[in-house]
Amino acid sequence: MFFKTNNIELKTSAEIDKMRVACRVVAEVLEQLEYIIKPGISTKHIDKFADGYIRSKNMFPAFLGVAGSKYPFPTASCVSINDEVVHGIPDKSRIVRDGDIVSVDIGVLYDGYYGDAARTYPVGKMSEIAARLLDKTEASLYEGIKYALNGNRLGDISNAVQRTAESAGFSVVRDFVGHGIGKQLHEDPPIPNYGKAGTGIKLQSGMVLAIEPMLNAGRYEVDMLDNSWTIATRDGSLSAHFEHTVAINDSGNEILTKV
Repeated sequence: MFFKTNNIELKTSAEIDKMRVACRVVAEVLEQLEYIIKPGISTKHIDKFADGYIRSKNMFPAFLGVAGSKYPFPTASCVSINDEVVHGIPDKSRIVRDGDIVSVDIGVLYDGYYGDAARTYPVGKMSEIAARLLDKTEASLYEGIKYALNGNRLGDISNAVQRTAESAGFSVVRDFVGHGIGKQLHEDPPIPNYGKAGTGIKLQSGMVLAIEPMLNAGRYEVDMLDNSWTIATRDGSLSAHFEHTVAINDSGNEILTKV
């Protein structure tokens, strides 16, 4: 995760309007993928659909070319399967199987502003543990969003995610976190999925946050694969990922990446 600012930039209503347009396209892609991700499809096909849909709206896939430790990210979307946590690189030889869980992370750039969201999809008949993991990861996202309010503390979001995850018997990934978003894909503040309520910076209207719980069925430790991008659970356990871009306002908050 590469943060581009040293200070939190509050967004104006005009800036959030632009982000809302980008986020709408992110949400539409993720909604359509529910009908596309089936057994037998390749992760490259998933990426091709996402890339084509974004460009059909005269927007740009935000992840394509993002700088990495060795080389830029090569595709429009991140597609991660089963024990892969984030940053899976789509490939025509990687085929989705019945019983898999598939996490897709999408970013869109529109008129200088970014939108970002992720979702994990069940494929065919899931195991009981996989079904619970998806349910509780999504629940932890929405529980965190409840605390994304003017006057609360950043730790309130982090603690809500952690509390929801761990009460269900799952762990939260600690090496990768949510983030602010706006003119840059990754801005301050970093948003851990674990922490103590009542701590951290005070949240303010005008902040836009990409809140993204990553939960593992086993332990929280992760490793980078040989491709220098994909992150997988160290113990081989399943991992799920849900994310929304959320704008804090005077009356509460708005989930920008929701259809």
